Amino acid sequence: MASEIELVDVQAGYGRAAPVLRGFSVAVPAGSVVCLVGPNGAGKSTVLKVASGLLKPRSGRILVGGEDVTGLGPQKMLAAGVALVLQGHSVFREMTVAENVLLGAYTLKDKSKLAARTAFVKELFPVVAERWNALAGLLSGGQQKQVEFARSLMVDPKVVLLDEPSMGLDPKATSIIFDQVVRMRDAGTAVLLVEQNARRALETADTGCVLDLGRVHISGPAAELLADPQLGELYLGGRPAEPPVAPKH
Repeated sequence: MASEIELVDVQAGYGRAAPVLRGFSVAVPAGSVVCLVGPNGAGKSTVLKVASGLLKPRSGRILVGGEDVTGLGPQKMLAAGVALVLQGHSVFREMTVAENVLLGAYTLKDKSKLAARTAFVKELFPVVAERWNALAGLLSGGQQKQVEFARSLMVDPKVVLLDEPSMGLDPKATSIIFDQVVRMRDAGTAVLLVEQNARRALETADTGCVLDLGRVHISGPAAELLADPQLGELYLGGRPAEPPVAPKH
């Protein structure tokens, strides 16, 4: 299956410090979710900075749709089909949901395509349609994250990069957000996901990659990684808690 984005043997870091990524490679096939999990400092967020053009790699290659885009900045990477949803909340609270979403389409000059993409994201994210004219700052954290997802899809990207989408959300909102990630994938968008909630991310993803010391330590079908007890102990916070046993009377 063709990859929408591929990082090949990438080394990258900050300033004169030792590299954070040390021969990192990953491929995100069309119509799939690939998640990156691993301990703090493993390089997960650095991968997204490189993939989005925010950080130029020291060596290695970045391919989008098979085209070499290594070294392009964020605007050109977006034009190439790579959209980034940042960690935390990035909505403009004093603007409406509509204004926030349409900011993602500022490069679209074709009005018919703009209308089509607007209809698409409204259908994909019902809360966006329902709260279209509301101030974004009045929405819950989970609803704001869906606005960010919708904004990222306005340019019909090949791949969306998601950096810790569940950060700061309660369990119910987290569940909704991961359901929406699946909807994005099912609608045809490839997703590269970085997430601290490793178990929930692997439950959502098709493929999982465990990062350690700046490179992929283990990769494979996400369900297999979840079922690996050794991996669970090392990287996923141990085994899931057993349900409490009711006392005998």
